[in-house]
Amino acid sequence: MTKISLTQAGKRFNKDWIFSNLDFNFNQGEHYAIIGNNGSGKSTLLQIISGYGTLTKGSVQWEGHDATTIFQDISFAAPYLELVEEFTTLEQFNFHTQFKPLQKQLTVEQIIDLIGLNKAADKQIRYFSSGMKQRLKLALAIFSDSPLLLLDEPCSNLDQEGYELYHHLIQQYALHKLIIVGSNDKEEYKFCSQHLNLMDYKSNEIAH
Repeated sequence: MTKISLTQAGKRFNKDWIFSNLDFNFNQGEHYAIIGNNGSGKSTLLQIISGYGTLTKGSVQWEGHDATTIFQDISFAAPYLELVEEFTTLEQFNFHTQFKPLQKQLTVEQIIDLIGLNKAADKQIRYFSSGMKQRLKLALAIFSDSPLLLLDEPCSNLDQEGYELYHHLIQQYALHKLIIVGSNDKEEYKFCSQHLNLMDYKSNEIAH
């Protein structure tokens, strides 16, 4: 997969258009930030790009894929995506790799150590803090061997050390990917050279 294309894309909830008439291409190897006020549709658009959501009008096309197969090339981290609370850290990684292989630079044990969860490797996720869960979500997404990385508010629940870890992981293990970050926090997308501001795609039309 080298390209994702949005053509005249629009999404509405009830009678309100979240965004409309959006034409945009996401190209392999580039890094994009989807920005805009709260409620502008950043999370919604990321879900549409991932194949989990649908457009009200227009189209999204994934080169070489359709909505039933795009998941094979996508990894996604977001605060609202759940982990399996009954799993330990190791079990979550083992479960994840049944569906999506990891990049080969590091072993699972090395990744767990890198994200500071080595002492919690055999601890059930239900006992994790929100910051620990977010570190795990980021690691699962970033280290997946998939060319497209989607990140929705990736530093939610992270402290300053967590922000630094996030940027280290991106710089060392993800810059070769097509990365799309949905965020209002410039610190989360400072490595992105392309910006898509959804405030530019607001519509005054009323759905009937």
